[in-house]
Amino acid sequence: MSQVPESAAEAGATEVTAAGIARLAGVGRAAVSNWRRRHPDFPKPVGGTETSPSFSLAEVEQWLRDQGKLAEVPLRERVWQQIAGHPAGAVTALVHAGCVLLLVRDRSAAWPSLAALPDERLTEVLPVALEETLTERLGPERPVLTPTASALGASIALLRGVAELAAEAGGVRPAFEFLLGRHLDANPRQYTLTPPAAASLMAALATGRASTGAVPTGAAATATDAGTAGSTATTTDAATTTDAATAGSTAAATDTTATPTTPTTPLTVLDPASGTGGLLCAVDRPGAVCGQDADHDLAALTALRLALASDADIRVRTGDSLRADAFPSLAADAVLCHPPFNERNWGHDELAYDPRWEYGFPARTESELAWVQHALARLRPGGTAVLLMPPAAASRRSGRRVRADLLRRGALRAVVALPAGAAPPYGIPLHLWVLRKPVPAERPAAELLLVDTASEHTGQGRDGHGGHSGHGRDGRDRLDWPAVHAAVLDAWTAFDRDGTVAATPGESRAVPVIELLDDDVDLAPARHLPPPAAAEGATQLALVRERLAETLHRTRELTPPPVTDPATTAGAQAGSRLTATAGTTTVGELARAGALALHAGGVGTAPSGAPVAVLTDHDVLAAQQPSGTLPDGPPEEPVLLAAGDVVVPVVGGAAVRVVDAAAAGAALGRNLQLLRPDPAALDPWFLAGFLRATANTRQASSYASTATRLDVRRLQLPRLPLSEQRRFGERFRALAEFEETLRLASRLGEQLVQGLYDGLADGTVAP
Repeated sequence: MSQVPESAAEAGATEVTAAGIARLAGVGRAAVSNWRRRHPDFPKPVGGTETSPSFSLAEVEQWLRDQGKLAEVPLRERVWQQIAGHPAGAVTALVHAGCVLLLVRDRSAAWPSLAALPDERLTEVLPVALEETLTERLGPERPVLTPTASALGASIALLRGVAELAAEAGGVRPAFEFLLGRHLDANPRQYTLTPPAAASLMAALATGRASTGAVPTGAAATATDAGTAGSTATTTDAATTTDAATAGSTAAATDTTATPTTPTTPLTVLDPASGTGGLLCAVDRPGAVCGQDADHDLAALTALRLALASDADIRVRTGDSLRADAFPSLAADAVLCHPPFNERNWGHDELAYDPRWEYGFPARTESELAWVQHALARLRPGGTAVLLMPPAAASRRSGRRVRADLLRRGALRAVVALPAGAAPPYGIPLHLWVLRKPVPAERPAAELLLVDTASEHTGQGRDGHGGHSGHGRDGRDRLDWPAVHAAVLDAWTAFDRDGTVAATPGESRAVPVIELLDDDVDLAPARHLPPPAAAEGATQLALVRERLAETLHRTRELTPPPVTDPATTAGAQAGSRLTATAGTTTVGELARAGALALHAGGVGTAPSGAPVAVLTDHDVLAAQQPSGTLPDGPPEEPVLLAAGDVVVPVVGGAAVRVVDAAAAGAALGRNLQLLRPDPAALDPWFLAGFLRATANTRQASSYASTATRLDVRRLQLPRLPLSEQRRFGERFRALAEFEETLRLASRLGEQLVQGLYDGLADGTVAP
């Protein structure tokens, strides 16, 4: 363990890790490691461990300023570092911050006078003001405990900064979303997150309204946590199990009639596995919002997040919804849920005679079907539930009796297969189940809607430009979410209105329930949908073949000339002698000399105007156009690409990209470094070509962990005059064009071969 200097420990100063220092200075972690080795005056660790030390934020800021590496720490970074280094932990700091933001929101006139008080006096009086605000907004039986004066002592500087951040960010909600998002990004393995696009789709299906679509922080947002909802927590506050009429003061919370909702009807919405509240935040204009989670910290964060997001009646409770339901009498208009998957210890033994199992007692291995029936039990007649489900739940034999009864009674209305990458686990194409609580005396639905978007809306796979290369984050960067939303909502809207829908080959079909009630009751959409025509038929295949022939001809034209030995060619001899005698320089030296500028990616938020595409590391590796999007959050300028920039991934393999006019204007994504050469000193193609050399990347890479990381500043270049650089650059440019043509030929060939297999098999192509 690192020794902690007494002065730092006594001061209780905010600490920052090497990763935090890199974020502050806009460099990679390798640069911070180099500073520690090369500068004896670099601040000493004040905490952490030998392998992951932490430093005093104040000392680091001062050192960066003295070295000219930092002009001013942005407010949002300062506040985040105070949260990350809080002595009571980041979650406690977030709860304190959320409490004060709620005070600023609901009692804006009181905060200026409180903020004017000295720290000691503010610590004394703030708990009283917070108690009044929290009780008024969240009720007495809330998961957010009022911080005591002693607990707030270490948070006063943070709370003042949070209030300033709210003014800078444009409101309390974006400020809290930014901080929560940073916390979720920093701890990705602790949470199972539902991406905002999936949450938006689920909310639209459940409510019949366009979702707010807003989980407004970045990857943050990525933020519906499902991981802890089904944990083995067995305790719950007795008050949380009281009649849920208290959970929704609106009439809809206890209405048991099947009155349909309209776009202006205040809705009561429940998420029984609420996590951090992302699904509930996606609902447009709710009247009452109810959430429950087994993790007390997540329940507290959810309550604050929801209270800051809307004026709805908020009731969030702590506890396992299956074992200790906090809303036993609730009759909600809609239920949204991303339940934990494959839970064996969900309460099978103690809940055998629970009245919620109206459609059959779920097997021990069918925890997801227990959540399905819990959701139905908490709906009013005619209410809608949407659950994110593993695909196995649609076909496992152990669940076929429950599935059959859901179909017979008309409770299960649609099963939607999402593309892989839509939600974790990202490598699996998950399903959405749309359920509706049957209305007494109403005839059960005769058909089930099946929709399959799993293969139709993954990036650009159908046109030969980037489809299924396997790069990226399990398909996350290639999802065409607008197309997925349109396909699902169009099919569901028509089916919900008419009770049936015309079949779209390969995409959607209304299947008679009687066809599904066989021995398996397999509800996987792909099994029951008519296949799409192979490559849209023989005509389309002919076009693909023609394009492949043209591409192969172009490949022959671009094939590099025969390789020559420099010793046998006069011009090559001269070039070889020139590079051998010119000496070398590094990217870091060129940056210090002003010959190029270095920028790290991964910063910036979506502007309020036109959306900005993001060039991701997957885009560089797959040689495709920018496909990412910027997160929402407090205004932060991204690094924008310009024609002639050179982009290098720092993780994931040897690839270099020279930005062309088509990619110019996009933002630089994470794990990328941008090199912007001075045209009077460096040729971009010369720069890109030498940076890609195997020996160069090998000597500039670190191998300390399972992933190889490239230190761009250590990459080497020969010192050549601009005219010689351009000669090399032209050759490197020709090689890049040849490589891209080969990629296109490979994709077209795969498309043609698979199309012929499919066409011959389904009869659309003659043998």
